Amino acid sequence: MTSTALDIVALDRIAVHESLRVVELAEEADWERDTPCAGWTLRQLVAHMAAQHHGFAAAARGAGSGAAYWREPEDMSEPGRTYRGAATAVLAAFAEPGVTEREFVLPELGGAFPGRMAVGFHFIDYVVHAWDVAATLGVGLGLPGHLLDSAVAVARLVPTDPAGRGPGFAFAPVLDVPAGAGPLDEALRLLGRAPENWPLTRADQPEPNIRSQRGLSGG
Repeated sequence: MTSTALDIVALDRIAVHESLRVVELAEEADWERDTPCAGWTLRQLVAHMAAQHHGFAAAARGAGSGAAYWREPEDMSEPGRTYRGAATAVLAAFAEPGVTEREFVLPELGGAFPGRMAVGFHFIDYVVHAWDVAATLGVGLGLPGHLLDSAVAVARLVPTDPAGRGPGFAFAPVLDVPAGAGPLDEALRLLGRAPENWPLTRADQPEPNIRSQRGLSGG
């Protein structure tokens, strides 16, 4: 495995850990909040995130074409617990030797992709979804600068054709990036999020990911 391949798996792991950290900050009253994903409550967003983890874990093991792996959990009565189980599953799958050299079948993206590219898709998705959850709760997001620089690089490669953006697709249409935007804001805007509409105002600033990493494979 090349050093680049190792980097994308490591970057993805950090993004998933951070998504778990912010999900676990949610309290009972938060699950019905609206999110930056139009039409989805936080509970619905986390159900989607959990389904994607299980789907990517299956794809990493050659079973991505199985529709059952991509279905949202039926029981979302304990969203944090459900999400932790899904995060554990995908991190364990991505930690297996040679994962970036495999072929991933990703039905929602229309076919099969090289493993490194597929992990890159998952990585940018969980940078954005970690922000979605943090924005919903109004809490700080703790992603390191080198990871955000990589996220911008991946976001710039996402096709911008309007026919593949908007309702029913992974990302909304591209928004203009103002001069001087930081890497997180640039990545979000390239993927259709408007961070100025969702200020992170609560005082819960990110701590080291130790709490989120307990019991997770691939850490």
